[in-house]
Amino acid sequence: MANIVVDFSKSVGKMKPMHATNNGPKYKFAADQRVSNLEAFRRAGIPYARNHDAAFCPTYGGEHTVDVNFIFRDFDADPYDPASYDFVLTDEYLQVIELSGAKVFYRLGSKIEHWKKKYNTLPPKDFKKWAIICEHIIKHYCYGWADGFYMDIEYWEIWNEPDLDADDSPNKRCWGGTAKQFYELFRIALEHLKTTFPKLKIGGPAMAHIGDGKWMQGLIDSLGDIKPDFMSWHVYGSTVEKIRRNIRLAREILDRNGLTECESHLNEWNYVRGWEGDDWIYSLHQMKNHKGAAFIAATMLMSQTEPLDMLMYYDARSPGGMNGMFDSDIVSIILKGYYPFYMFNQLYREKTQVEAEITDADDVWVCAANGDEGAVMVTYYNDDDNAPATKDVKVTFKNVESERGVRLEYYIHGKDNDCELIREEIFTANEFSAYVKMPLYSSYLFKVVKL
Repeated sequence: MANIVVDFSKSVGKMKPMHATNNGPKYKFAADQRVSNLEAFRRAGIPYARNHDAAFCPTYGGEHTVDVNFIFRDFDADPYDPASYDFVLTDEYLQVIELSGAKVFYRLGSKIEHWKKKYNTLPPKDFKKWAIICEHIIKHYCYGWADGFYMDIEYWEIWNEPDLDADDSPNKRCWGGTAKQFYELFRIALEHLKTTFPKLKIGGPAMAHIGDGKWMQGLIDSLGDIKPDFMSWHVYGSTVEKIRRNIRLAREILDRNGLTECESHLNEWNYVRGWEGDDWIYSLHQMKNHKGAAFIAATMLMSQTEPLDMLMYYDARSPGGMNGMFDSDIVSIILKGYYPFYMFNQLYREKTQVEAEITDADDVWVCAANGDEGAVMVTYYNDDDNAPATKDVKVTFKNVESERGVRLEYYIHGKDNDCELIREEIFTANEFSAYVKMPLYSSYLFKVVKL
């Protein structure tokens, strides 16, 4: 039996945004043929939506949206002239994200280009001019420039996965130059934007791999005294342990280089057993079912307790093969992978994480929070499909303060349930226990409601 002890009197820090996403809801301001998941986004309390790869989505605006080269289409134009920019469809997309209650996390650069000929992932002709273009995109959305907005967009990320392919690769999908060239672009853009906008958080570069840390170390070495506000990176896998190893390595590299105040963001992740053949097909199936949902839940719970500042799932964009949250054909249909976001938000809104210790299980994951009420989330996940079909779990609640007692509500999510309330109990003592038999790839949410 897995034994979990939650002590509501022991705060261990604040709840962090571990349920952020890549991309926001689908919603058209025109009612004609509108099919939307806007209300589902709101219910899940998605805190941030990164807009990388938004240009693949026609509803967002397709290849008129977000990417620097789609907003500033003629690189030879005057970057100081508002007429050089086409903001219209990006304006609408960012407004939709804000309607959902999420904050925009803006990726400056280009979507990935898998095709043979590259158009927007090649190195800019003039790195300083590219930085100036980015400056005016920020001014439009945060400071009203060019009939713009005063949006609360805190994070601005420079590029995406420049390390995805080696310098000698014949098919560079995200950065067409060398590592050395990218280091120069990043340094120039980072220095310019941090100087121009000292109150915003400027960082990047959304590295595809942590790996042995050499590429990341090379980038840090190239910056000299210039310090990013955050470093972002990606990892895909099928075990929670792999994600955890990368979280710890990224933080260790930052701290070793004196970047102790630099935030660490894992802003692309999902269930991937392998990228080719049967492993890839298997992965796509799991992303959209209860196993993928349990992986999402377990990763969120683990990451909350690790040295990570932001966790952003890839991808909420629909249609999209890697979207386990919403149906690709009718986006208002909610899939299994949506519910861990809703469940984790019940903890996040309580604001304060409390101590939750687990023994006698290495494939059960837990996190607990306290605030106006209390909440505990538990997930049973193991990548081995032949793991025991059920797991007995005991959750002990300690130092639960309420003059009139509490109602403990049990919600379960898994193969046969979608975060449904299945049981309620009343407790008047400040210490009590709950016993559950958890199916493999399931999650429980326990809500402590004061009477």
